[in-house]
Amino acid sequence: MNPFTEKNENRREFIKTTGTAAAVSALAGVALPRNVHAADDDTIQVALIGCGGRGTGAADNALSVPGGRTKLVAMADVFPSKLENSYRTLKRRHQDTVDVPQERQFIGFDAYKNAIDALKPGDIAIFTTPCAFRWVHFDYAIEKGVHVFMEKPVTPDGPTSRKMLELNKKAKAKNLKVGVGLMVRHCRSRQALHQKIMDGELGDILLMRAYRMSGPLVGFVEPNNEDLSPLMHQIKYFHGFIWLSGGNYSDFYIHQVDETSWMKNAWPVRCQATGGRHYRMDYIDQNFDNYSVEYTYADGTKLLMYGRNVIGCHNEFASYVHGTKGSGIVSTSGHVPGRCRTFSGQNFTRSEMTWEFPQPEENPYQLEWNDLIEAIRKDLPYNEVDRGVYASVASSMGRMAAHTGQIITFDQMLNHEHEMSPETDKLTMDSDSPLPPDSEGKYPVPMPGIVKDREYRYLG
Repeated sequence: MNPFTEKNENRREFIKTTGTAAAVSALAGVALPRNVHAADDDTIQVALIGCGGRGTGAADNALSVPGGRTKLVAMADVFPSKLENSYRTLKRRHQDTVDVPQERQFIGFDAYKNAIDALKPGDIAIFTTPCAFRWVHFDYAIEKGVHVFMEKPVTPDGPTSRKMLELNKKAKAKNLKVGVGLMVRHCRSRQALHQKIMDGELGDILLMRAYRMSGPLVGFVEPNNEDLSPLMHQIKYFHGFIWLSGGNYSDFYIHQVDETSWMKNAWPVRCQATGGRHYRMDYIDQNFDNYSVEYTYADGTKLLMYGRNVIGCHNEFASYVHGTKGSGIVSTSGHVPGRCRTFSGQNFTRSEMTWEFPQPEENPYQLEWNDLIEAIRKDLPYNEVDRGVYASVASSMGRMAAHTGQIITFDQMLNHEHEMSPETDKLTMDSDSPLPPDSEGKYPVPMPGIVKDREYRYLG
């Protein structure tokens, strides 16, 4: 598959948990035999690996598929309190389809194996841990023959991107269905807009713009004043550390990079960027406060991506497309709803509007799960991993361009040799972090123009 000219595909998830903080309990157990249910039961069993807000939301969507006949049978995390809180929330919402006794609640870095072992071939594993662990978990799921839903981003760097592409060849050979958490691809209004663009309604695309500007995101991390090792503190606040998640840029901005590239039916070939840190106070994470990235596609079309996380500034969460015959709105106020529209000119005014998708819209977080379950039930072709990797690489190249101050190409990012955590599969609860803090508990940050071959210089 040529990563720069993709076919029309779609996909993704997240609903915030509402449960109150639960008492921490040391949950561990031994996986039961693979067939939890009778052999003639066509229930699709689900295992949740990563029990934070996104994982809880994904499991909620999985159990909410109309006529899906799904059941949650295993859960895994490295934090007992997160697993317990997620379990209580899901049990309250889905009393009859959450069947996860303590013996199928697993804690630890190997807990994903126990959870997957509780499934049978053809069931689904949900991966909503930080993406540094994605290839590790995906490898085991392929070995066990289970379908997968994985959260975006898929990878934080070049080496893990190449690992995922290679692993996916095995998944395809086994006819495994794999969804990736880029849910806007399953938004019906965006699908309709994409088709209009492909039909030439807007003419040739010349420019796209995307914005993710708000106050501080969860990637702003305060000093480690908890009784946690550096590794566990970083995992708990993974959005703040590039090796785990790609930082705020990859974890949040990927949606805008993906949906605009979808409208173009191509991935950017190079980019240049600026960015910096302003009001950092005591925050110890590695994120910039603002990013301005110019992506260029093979035909010269530009995508201008703007990210800012500063209190008191103009906020905007939107994506726009400008063509020779008109323009379109891809997103207006977040992911849901899309409220896609087209216009005869370049001004987004009611007088120039030529089409708008009927409201209200179905929730794409749920639609992506409806589509995945349908593909499993009907044995339809369904594998979003390659596209998820390419979206992750396109996001990482923008992030790296800002962090190094260099022009970065898609090919450079995909084939970059710097793997930020080369032994992720060997981590344990007692391991040192691959990113050690300094004597003051702080971490290395990007230094554009100084550190140019990677995104930060390791301490020591």
